[in-house]
Amino acid sequence: MMIVKSLLKPSIFALTSIAMFSLACQDQSKEQRDDLKLSAKFIDKQLDDAVSQIKILAKNVPEDSLPRTFQGDASISSNTAWWTSGFYPGSLLYLYEHSGDEGLLTLAKSKLTILEKEKHNKGTHDLGFMLYCSFGNTLRITGDTATYKDILLTGAESLISRYNPTVKAIRSWEGWTYPVIIDNMMNLEFLTQATKLGGDPKYYDIAVTHANTTIKNHYRPDYSSYHVVDYNPEDGSIVGKKTAQGAFDESAWARGQAWGLYGYVMMYRETGDQTYLDFAKNIAAFILNHPNMPEDLVPYWDFNAPDLPDDSPYAADYKTNRDVSTASILASALVELSTLTDGEESANYLAKAEKMLQSLSAAPYKADLGTNGGFILQRSVGSIPHNSEIDVPLTYADYYYIEALMRYKLLLAGEPLHRQ
Repeated sequence: MMIVKSLLKPSIFALTSIAMFSLACQDQSKEQRDDLKLSAKFIDKQLDDAVSQIKILAKNVPEDSLPRTFQGDASISSNTAWWTSGFYPGSLLYLYEHSGDEGLLTLAKSKLTILEKEKHNKGTHDLGFMLYCSFGNTLRITGDTATYKDILLTGAESLISRYNPTVKAIRSWEGWTYPVIIDNMMNLEFLTQATKLGGDPKYYDIAVTHANTTIKNHYRPDYSSYHVVDYNPEDGSIVGKKTAQGAFDESAWARGQAWGLYGYVMMYRETGDQTYLDFAKNIAAFILNHPNMPEDLVPYWDFNAPDLPDDSPYAADYKTNRDVSTASILASALVELSTLTDGEESANYLAKAEKMLQSLSAAPYKADLGTNGGFILQRSVGSIPHNSEIDVPLTYADYYYIEALMRYKLLLAGEPLHRQ
């Protein structure tokens, strides 16, 4: 396991340098790449189909809730406090950005109205998913800081209320002792952007510290990640390393590996620290070179699932379940990673992302238009150990699939993926 070098707390000069570095990294995408294998026609077709589907989905969503899944011919929605509440408005916003359909923007804003109260929610670590994927995208697209800046900064303040300086990480769940899950890497972008938005370096500092603690304690020598590390909040020592959604404690729960890859690609973009890029590349190697990675690059729900022994409670029924949500997250992360690397490395990451997008854009993973309750993708897995959301569409699978397509569309246009 690599040693993580310490990162100095950023001064205003350092923050400016960080923003300039991030923009410089992305500027290399301004000229169209010559290794893009997917056509604009293909990408636009998938996005156009997504627009058609989300309009069907919209008809099945009550005004006071958000879509979660479609199961047994019925739409299942959530309240705003559920961790996936930000993905539907986020998907609407991406598809508005693609299509220019004002109705999608109007619908997204209507959902933001009911979602806004979650900026005060200090009982969850998932505020990045809930607020940044929704309000963050709205601010990026509309530029309306008067409306959205305070909402985002209030939400960031709620998120860091869960940070313990002794543990040096943000608490995930209640219960356990002080559990931190790998999913928490996905909430750090919210904090880095809060520093840029409000000027206070504390959000950035916490994001960096949490990311470094996760490298130190969550990862095995082969760069696979534990799902949960439980800490003693009094001294920061480790109580245990466990799983909640994987096949067993030492297994590589697939979506957790994707969360980690996405998170460290983002942290390199936001900090320019080579440690994060090197770590992301090692995580990618574990995932892409795993002997149990299927040919179509849509992973099993757990990388250890095909090898489960007969005495595993999941061996009889769940050795071969794929998780489309994992592939969606990976595709988006790999598109970005291809812009932050060079040569054969970059070409390999891009080719793998393209293969994932091709697989997700066809049967059996992409639903026929007009079916699936309006969700775009099917065959995702929420949590097999909890017997929850198995082989169903999931709102976050659609979100990251759309995001990956939108990122690829920017590559085709020769535009940077992110503007600082």
